[in-house]
Amino acid sequence: MKSYFRVMMGKKSVHAEACISGNFIGIMDDTGDLTGRLPDNWRSFNKQFIPIFLNAHPEKSKIAAGLACGVMWTVCKGIKKGDWVLCPDGTGTYRVGEITSDYVYVPEGPLPHRRSVHWLAQTIDRAEMSEALQNSTGSIGTVSDITRYHEEIERLVGGTQSPVLVSTDATVEDPAAFALEKHLEDFLVQNWTQTELGKEYDIYEEDGERVGQQYATDTGPVDILAISKDKKRLLVLELKKGRASDAVVGQVLRYMGYVQEELAEEGQTVHGVIIALEDDQRIRRALAVVPSIVFYRYQVSFKLVKA
Repeated sequence: MKSYFRVMMGKKSVHAEACISGNFIGIMDDTGDLTGRLPDNWRSFNKQFIPIFLNAHPEKSKIAAGLACGVMWTVCKGIKKGDWVLCPDGTGTYRVGEITSDYVYVPEGPLPHRRSVHWLAQTIDRAEMSEALQNSTGSIGTVSDITRYHEEIERLVGGTQSPVLVSTDATVEDPAAFALEKHLEDFLVQNWTQTELGKEYDIYEEDGERVGQQYATDTGPVDILAISKDKKRLLVLELKKGRASDAVVGQVLRYMGYVQEELAEEGQTVHGVIIALEDDQRIRRALAVVPSIVFYRYQVSFKLVKA
């Protein structure tokens, strides 16, 4: 099955006109031609290029370097021929295209690291999208994987069947909870400063933009990566999303291991948080011997107000 990505055509879509008329997407970077230098595994790419990035940008953190190199690999290699991209043109409309080539390097033009695109005649207005798809396509960063919304996307451009609530993740026990908690993740990010965690931590930012939501690791994306206000602690936060308790505990531990090994600066410690709707006894038992992970239970409430 093809994958789907939201890709920015330059910061604030500044290169949208050039990309659409030239039938390409791309990314700016000073690493030179990457032909023959793009391994199949993004972690191998990061191991090679993070030191290069940090040498060129000594003021940047390991987290920033990992993010920049991960985006570079995704645009140049991770997106496959046949995958679809949604690219905002800066007017509230998304152009939809199919990737038609492998990586090419065009040093004389904007966004020199490129992929050729066949743009479809159909476009998508942001107002037509569901709130969940709007949140995902509006996320900070150059690239966002929006494959989980493929049915909605295809329906918007071609009139396919309505989506069915399913999960392809074998660890998900409750697809309804999975869908609910994805919305809650976006809500938590938008209202972070009003939460208990927001008193001690900030969602990780780079150049004034939040990049800590769905931060990529080699075992999957972290729901939220945060950093303490004194910069001494990194926090891995996961919503349970209907998954089996043992699976989510193991996943958080894997994410924490990645953050400790690949992202933490000298002197920084790594902590974890799991958030779930139910007071999960199995999670509490597992975490009884893992003091670096804390369990939170959330509450949902709403009321009707007569107009």
